[in-house]
Amino acid sequence: MNYGPMMIDIEGPELLEEETNLLKHPRVGGVLLFTRNYRDKQTLKKLVSELRKAAEHPILIAVDNEGGRLWRFRESFTHIEAAREYGLLYDKDPEAAKKWAEKNGYIMAKELLDVGIDISLAPVLDLDFGVSEVIGDRAFHRKPEVVTQLAAAFVEGMHRAGMAATGKHFPGHGAIAMDSHLKEAIDHRTFEAILKEDLVPFFELKHQLNAIMPAHVIYPCVDNVPAGFSKDWLQEILRQKFQYQGAIISDCMSMEGAGIGGDFVLRSRMALDAGCDMVILTQQDRDTLLWVLDKLDRNISKESQLRLAALASQGIKIQKTPA
Repeated sequence: MNYGPMMIDIEGPELLEEETNLLKHPRVGGVLLFTRNYRDKQTLKKLVSELRKAAEHPILIAVDNEGGRLWRFRESFTHIEAAREYGLLYDKDPEAAKKWAEKNGYIMAKELLDVGIDISLAPVLDLDFGVSEVIGDRAFHRKPEVVTQLAAAFVEGMHRAGMAATGKHFPGHGAIAMDSHLKEAIDHRTFEAILKEDLVPFFELKHQLNAIMPAHVIYPCVDNVPAGFSKDWLQEILRQKFQYQGAIISDCMSMEGAGIGGDFVLRSRMALDAGCDMVILTQQDRDTLLWVLDKLDRNISKESQLRLAALASQGIKIQKTPA
């Protein structure tokens, strides 16, 4: 049985009857959880089990637990600091910062795996240019070489726990003020400038990142559509130039930055055709989700299936915790 090409959400901490039927849809490949889905650890673990049982085919269970303000499950989970805190420590003590990042990457991943969640969509690899409304303290540092080192340590911790890592937002969301959740976002810099800075962490960590999430940002130097809908970015640059072998998972199709002149079906088709292995669509009513799933008329390749399977908690070789 195969993964479907779309990751959806559910409304609350308990699975509704209409959602049980929705999960059985062959084009559902995953569920993205939010704070509204959390009551306590016991209920969350039960919910994750029910999601898998209801789907009757493989699905990925994901959450955005980066640390700092993007921390979906708070009570009973260890709070992890925002990425910028590691960067501030790095400026004083690089080795201590890397050890701290590795430790927290492990803690974050281990606690999520313990309740059955496959992946946290982390870490953020964007550079902290000090202008982005949405990135802010989610970025490790301004310097690409520091972001690379701290992200590598965080990913090492995730891998040690047995969790896949997702780098975002390719090719870099940190240099523009606009929040792509709320409005169209355009980065007018040259490709040379982006290659010299923003793309460095993605290139350097391409063998450690199990998945990459593209930005809903337009970079006119390469294409006139957001990177997540661009064959130039995803196929020519990421796959061919960088030789990236991991999965590509879109950012959410509901975001205003994904508004490319069509409905959710067109957006999803374009993202999959551009090179995404899976697309995310959340924050919509159940009827809209079902309509999109029925109209999507896209399956994913054997290669995509293998890349997605590698993101499941069973797909990462779990390493022993040091004594």
